[in-house]
Amino acid sequence: MGKPVIRYCVIVVAALLFACNPGSDPDKIPLAKVGEKVLFLSEVKGVIPNGISSEDSALLAEDYIKKWVRSELLIRKAEENLTPQQKDVSKELAEYRNSLIIYRYKKDLMLQKMDTVVTASEMETFYQENKANFNLNQNIVKAIFVKIPAEVAHPEQVKGLCDQITAQTITELQEYCLKFAANYHIGIDNWVDIGVILKNLPVEVEDEQQFLTRHHSFEMRDSGFYYLLHIVDYRLINSPAPLEYVSENIKSLILNKRKIDFLKKVEDDVYTEGLKNNKFKTFNYDNK
Repeated sequence: MGKPVIRYCVIVVAALLFACNPGSDPDKIPLAKVGEKVLFLSEVKGVIPNGISSEDSALLAEDYIKKWVRSELLIRKAEENLTPQQKDVSKELAEYRNSLIIYRYKKDLMLQKMDTVVTASEMETFYQENKANFNLNQNIVKAIFVKIPAEVAHPEQVKGLCDQITAQTITELQEYCLKFAANYHIGIDNWVDIGVILKNLPVEVEDEQQFLTRHHSFEMRDSGFYYLLHIVDYRLINSPAPLEYVSENIKSLILNKRKIDFLKKVEDDVYTEGLKNNKFKTFNYDNK
């Protein structure tokens, strides 16, 4: 099986090299033929990236030619076995063309005219009106986590910076972590899944909710590191998600509704214009 493939690849590479020579015409170099359909080298060259090795070029060319042959054989078999009515795809092509140009027209209008700015007030209103739909499916926290090599850890200093959160103490904590921490997360403004942080502890926490309700601050040591997890705020699973946690989702929902309304208005406006300018007429039809 290996020799025919190698010989086939050599032929393809030779054809590719021949096409690069002055005076050669790649449009006239056939690589495969099924019935009266011919696959030329110029078509294959168009799908092969520049800058790859001759071996890779040969493999890509071989794969493309095989797929082309299989496709053409299937087309011929279908042509031979389907009725003229079954082979008439003019209606499907017309419907596809109509759908495509309508889609492009609507898309162009949206890009030009649809307002994509979502204000904080709009998100707040949407959130309050649909709050029941934004219950959490995980426990989330705003938290500070540090993992520091035991030999350089200063627990009282780190805890002091976490207990008195100000812009200054956060800056000092960041500088401390950059200098000493093996791993850290300072998320006083961002909600995250508590499970992501707990994975960094050397012990397994089986009940996240119990852990959160019992610990405002959690520290421990193992043979090599000092760990501190300071919970700034938390929300439990099945409780309403904070607005800032679901703001991007809300923005998407608002824009999607706006898109639906915009496109409906486009259709209504086109219909109204057609009616006003007598661009269409309907006929009564009695099927009795």
